[in-house]
Amino acid sequence: MTEHIHAAPAPVGGRLLTPVTFTCGVLILAALAILAVRFVLGLGAVTHLNDGYPWGIWVVADVVIGSAFACGGFSIAMLVYIFNKGEYHPLVRPALLASLFGYTLAGVGVIFDLGRWWNFWHILSPAYASPNSVMFEVALCISLYIVVMWIEFSPTFMEKWGMRDARRKLNKVMFFFIALGTVLPMMHQSSLGSLLIVFGTQIHPLWQTMLLPLIFLLSAITIGYAVVLFESCLAAAGYRRSIEMHLLTPLAKVMLGVLAVFMLVRFGDLLWRGALGHAFAANLQAFMFWLETACFLSPFVLLRSERQRRNPARLFVGGALLMLGGVLLRINAFLVGYDTGSGWSYFPSVPELLVTIGMFAIEVLGYIVITRRFPVLPREDAPPTATPAALRAATR
Repeated sequence: MTEHIHAAPAPVGGRLLTPVTFTCGVLILAALAILAVRFVLGLGAVTHLNDGYPWGIWVVADVVIGSAFACGGFSIAMLVYIFNKGEYHPLVRPALLASLFGYTLAGVGVIFDLGRWWNFWHILSPAYASPNSVMFEVALCISLYIVVMWIEFSPTFMEKWGMRDARRKLNKVMFFFIALGTVLPMMHQSSLGSLLIVFGTQIHPLWQTMLLPLIFLLSAITIGYAVVLFESCLAAAGYRRSIEMHLLTPLAKVMLGVLAVFMLVRFGDLLWRGALGHAFAANLQAFMFWLETACFLSPFVLLRSERQRRNPARLFVGGALLMLGGVLLRINAFLVGYDTGSGWSYFPSVPELLVTIGMFAIEVLGYIVITRRFPVLPREDAPPTATPAALRAATR
């Protein structure tokens, strides 16, 4: 058994008030102002939702896409704790932090889209439980997973505040929360696909299949690895740190392996159902399908060789394009490929978009504040092996 020795995590330090954090603050205030109007005057005051499209960008972006982007912690945890790949352990805390914000905000974001939002507590009330409902299972699993992630991340705060006894006691039962943190995302990510199965023929044949639970789960895992690549490169450039190429290069290979399985399932299903012919129709759905597919295939071109996987710019772009593919898959399945009948249409309003942007701004601001003040990223004592300047130069 190989023993892996890693640098202990440490706060990055530095000023909290920067142009980036200030911009995030402005976007967050704008989102809060819009939400105040929404909660007082209703959904119709700020959204373009209607009876044909009862949910829109808030559900798709803030919940469905947001939770998929938050799968980095789950994906890395599988490598470290299930497949015993201890060399990836330094990536666990930053990935878990991003997941923590993503899922917490996804859970909160559900409330924005509820017509009678003051009854949101019914979701977790035993008196209103509906065990046969897919939405109930998603709500329950996400709620439990948010609690589990806060517990998993709590040693970061305990280290900062010197709570050694509490951390020692928590470590004795941490295996239980790690196990839950692996099972719960598998359940609700697959169930997000099950939601579309319930819609039946209202979903375009390119996205309507009984394999949607598996497709959504596999895509969420690949997105999780892509987010880790994207986040690591961005953090290195933003904090002027070295890029952990010795971890990201093999991680990219793992990502491509899972992505290959996803693409085989995706196209195998289309061929088996005889639905691939719809991809050659002259309509918006076919165009969006090929755009989604191109984003999923791009990492195979950008990162096909070991030498290319050692290039931080290619890792960054490959991760970003794969994330975009995951975004398009979910937008296509929930909005573009959804047809509720003639006479109905939907495109998000500016206030809806500003709220979604504000939600992501909260994630960025929270990540910056916590990594600067708490031990999340590995301590950097060794000379850099891949500098942020190399990343910027390579992307020109």
